[in-house]
Amino acid sequence: MKRQTKTYRTALAPWAVVRWFSPTQRIVISRFRSRSDADGHLAVLQRHIPDADLRVIVEMED
Repeated sequence: MKRQTKTYRTALAPWAVVRWFSPTQRIVISRFRSRSDADGHLAVLQRHIPDADLRVIVEMED
């Protein structure tokens, strides 16, 4: 059941703002339906946390 919920949520909001620690470690901060919404949220976060490595990614299911 948990796997289906994640897949459904990712399908609805594939764009994510993540905090990047290494190629194998990242934390999803928030998800968005559009790239422009994700970019806007990223800009706000970068002003508040300038030292963090934040990125916008798209998560697609295989």
